[in-house]
Parts: sequence; structure tokens; C-alpha cells
Amino acid sequence: MSVYKHEYRAYTGTLTPLWVRVAVVVRYAFAEAWSSRITATLFTLSMAPVVVYLVGIYLANNALARALVMKGNSFLTINASYFVKVLETQSWLALVLTAWIAPRLISFDLADNALPILLSHPISRFGYVLGKFIALFACLSLVTWIPCLLLFVFQGYSSEQPWLMANLRIAAGLMAGSLIWIVLLSFLGLAMSSRVKWRVAATGVIFAVVFIPAGIGGIIMAILRTKWGLLLNAPAIMTQLWQQLLGAPVSMRADFVLPDAAILAMLAAVCAVSVYILNARIRAREVVRG
Repeated sequence: MSVYKHEYRAYTGTLTPLWVRVAVVVRYAFAEAWSSRITATLFTLSMAPVVVYLVGIYLANNALARALVMKGNSFLTINASYFVKVLETQSWLALVLTAWIAPRLISFDLADNALPILLSHPISRFGYVLGKFIALFACLSLVTWIPCLLLFVFQGYSSEQPWLMANLRIAAGLMAGSLIWIVLLSFLGLAMSSRVKWRVAATGVIFAVVFIPAGIGGIIMAILRTKWGLLLNAPAIMTQLWQQLLGAPVSMRADFVLPDAAILAMLAAVCAVSVYILNARIRAREVVRG
């Protein structure tokens, strides 16, 4: 029978659940992210500071090791400030990992004009972006809140005092601070990667959108003599937020300290703009200007 003699009708069989379709995108995105040796190298380098901090916790809690290595000195104190340094180190390494992984998840599909084919399958634009987001979020979790909480548990195990239950705020701060940062990085990384098809350029753009506004904010502060330009300085506001979440002393000058509500509103605005960019770029069509 010829093809034109067939009568086409809607599929009436069992539909695959939405979460299964998203899981397929997650699986292939995760495989794409880890298919490069550079990803494995960056992840290994990201674990090096964790080992250093682990040794620091061991020395601080072991009198014999402290006597042999540190000659009995006990200048190393494991407190909220110590874990702020841990969180800062791992969070900025997560930015490096984002700049490498995020373009691999989005830019390749855009450069190869693969979106019309991908979105012709039973997966929505929301499911496609959600799958990429989950894959990037999982990769960043491996270098942020997971090793931070493992160090916290190791400190609780090594401490002779009932340290763990008395410092649960540090664990909650590590978790909250990490989640806020990697959600921001995931949205920002995917949005910038959707704007730039060239992967190397997308990597540079991700660093640029974090550090160039910090310089502009410094100029605004110098000219207008206002602390609100600090809202454009991601390293400064994130450090302040992390210190307050963990209960550590705030290192910034008192007259430069910003309200937490203003910092969270700024981070939410960045995420909203990123979602707007993704909504505009992730479409099953390609506009050709000629």
C-alpha cells in the first residue's frame, strides 16, 4: 500500500511520563559534560583544596600530630570562619567548572542547529532546559555542598567535644550558601551559553558577566559615594551572604554592609533575566538573516 493511502491519526498508546523524558536529557547532558578529560581534570583539581582543609581539621583535633607537625602550636581553629573559607574556595572553583561545562550542554546544540530536531521529540522547551539545569546542578554539587558537608561531619567526628550538635548552623549555612550559588551559576551559565554559539567565547562570557560588573560597581561607588554599587560585585556580596549564613564575623566595613534582602533580590533578578534569555533562545526554529 502506498504511503499516501495511509490515514494518519493521533497516537493513542501509553505516554511516557514527563519526568522520564527529562531524565533522558539529564543522562545525555551528564554524559556530554563528563566525556571530556578536561572536565575530569578540573574536578580532580577542585578536590585538592578539600584534601588540604581535611588535613587542617585533622591537625586541629589531633594533639600528637599537632605536636609533631605544628610544634604544639594551636593557631588553627575550626569554626564558622574556617568553613566560610572552605565554601568560598569550592564556590569559585565551581565557577570555573561552570564556565567549562555549561557551554558543552547548550552551545553544541545551537551551533549544530539541533534544537528543531531535539524539540520535535516528545520533550518541551521547559523539559529540555530543566534536564540541562539538573545535569549542571548535579556536577556543581559534587564540588560544593557535598564536600563541604563531608568536612563538617569529619570535624564533628574528630572533635573531642560535642561539636557537631552545637554547630548545626554551620551545616545549614553551608547547604544554603552552596545551593544559592550553584542555582545562580546554573541559570547564568546556561543563559550565557545560549547566547554564544562558540564554546570558547561562551566560557569567556561567563567569567565576564561575573567580574566586569564588579568593576562597574566599584566605579559607581567611587563617583556617587554610595555602597549600593556593591550589588554589582558578585564576589563581595556572596562573601557577605556566606558569612552571615554560617554565623561568621562579617569582614566588610560596617558602612558597606548591605541588607540580606537586597542581596537576595539582586540574585533573584539575575536568575530572572537568565530565564528570560533562555526562553528567548531555546526555540525549535532558527532565524536566518540575509
